[in-house]
Amino acid sequence: MVSLGLLIIRLVIGVLFIGHGAQKLFGWFGGHGLKGTGGWFESIGMKPGVTLALLAGLSEFVGGLLFVLGLLTPLAGILIAATMLMAIIKVHGQNGIWVTSNGYEYNLTLIAVAIGVALIGPGQYALDAFLF
Repeated sequence: MVSLGLLIIRLVIGVLFIGHGAQKLFGWFGGHGLKGTGGWFESIGMKPGVTLALLAGLSEFVGGLLFVLGLLTPLAGILIAATMLMAIIKVHGQNGIWVTSNGYEYNLTLIAVAIGVALIGPGQYALDAFLF
C-alpha cells in the first residue's frame, strides 16, 4: 500500500510540475512561454529573464517528468524543491506563510512532499525500483 500511495503522490505532483514547466517553456495550459515568463521574471528583478525562465521551466518540466516516472527520484525532488525555494525567495516569502495572503504555504508543502519522497524513495512502482 505504501508504494501505491507514493505512486499517487508522484503522479499528482509530477504531472502538475510538468504542466507548470510547459507553461513557461511552450506557453501551454494558459502559460506565457519563455518570452512572457522572462518578461515577468525581469519585472521582479530576475535577470536575464528569458534565460532564467528557461532554467525554471526545464527544472519544473524535467523534475516533474522524473518524479512521475520514479526515475532518479532524489534529483527530481531537488529540482522541484529548488524551484519552489526560488518562488519563496523571489515572490511569496515577503507575504508571510499563509496562501490567503499570497504567502509561501503551498510552496513549502510542495518542498516537503518532494524532499520527503526523495528521501523515502519512489516505491516499487517506479523506474528506480527496476533499474537500481
